[in-house]
Amino acid sequence: MDSVKASADIAQPYPANGDRSWADRTWPTQDRLDLHFRDYPGSSDRPPVICLHGLTRNARDFAVLADSIAEEWRVLVPEMRGRGQSDYAKDPASYNPLQYAADLKELLAQEGIDRFVAIGTSLGGLMTMLLALTEPERIAGALLNDVGPVLSPEGIAQISEYVGQGRSFPTWMHAARALEAQHNGAHPDFTIDDWLAMAKRVMQLGAGGRIAFDYDMAIGDAFVAGNAEQSDAPDMWPAFEALAGRPLALVRGELSQLLSTETAAEMKRRVPELDVVVIPRTGHAPLLTEPQAQAAVESLLAKIA
Repeated sequence: MDSVKASADIAQPYPANGDRSWADRTWPTQDRLDLHFRDYPGSSDRPPVICLHGLTRNARDFAVLADSIAEEWRVLVPEMRGRGQSDYAKDPASYNPLQYAADLKELLAQEGIDRFVAIGTSLGGLMTMLLALTEPERIAGALLNDVGPVLSPEGIAQISEYVGQGRSFPTWMHAARALEAQHNGAHPDFTIDDWLAMAKRVMQLGAGGRIAFDYDMAIGDAFVAGNAEQSDAPDMWPAFEALAGRPLALVRGELSQLLSTETAAEMKRRVPELDVVVIPRTGHAPLLTEPQAQAAVESLLAKIA
């Protein structure tokens, strides 16, 4: 499906009244999609921070993190094709990490960004590693959130159970309860208020009054097709190792089914300078609002030259 997610405040200047700390902007792709990103002004004296979301997520995931660092850092939060306010792809086969990395390069070119700090959750971490494999000099530092060069089959199977289902709900409470039923194992300590907040990050109110997930359901088909043959998966270890030699952190959920303890340990063995932070009683993926995650972000940024 080809669809444009329009926003009334696209390309508007930063608000003077302080009601909002970012500008909504867009960038074009080579296949003529307009993709959306939040641009927090911050400082121009250091490389910007670019926050890259997970498979079915959007810019709202990083609202708290971006606000916390935006006074000292320019922060860009792109929404990849098919998510949030970005256009849906004309060809669903383009929903793949290589294409997302290519789209990101188009954003870097538009903004004249030579170096940046990457904070990548899940898919966003894969994009970071892919970029490091071809253009490592562009990455000043990186934080990988619950992702590594090897993804556990159990985690892939779990994602396949819910991605692209196209469910909708009559109220936000119904949406929150559905998320709780699906993901309680990853966030066992969440209250109903936490699930309501999560619902408002990952869903939107549609024109028909129903609440639905804020991404193109064709992403689910592409994900399942792309993971049908795990034996054909590319070796991502060289991509991860390309991040060596710069400030680097790994945040892992203690209960994660996607990033195993064995893979995290091997990442540390191969790149000893990697800072590993484990978020207790949390699965895939940490929100990066946890105190340990916030400290990991602060520590990483303090090392950026």
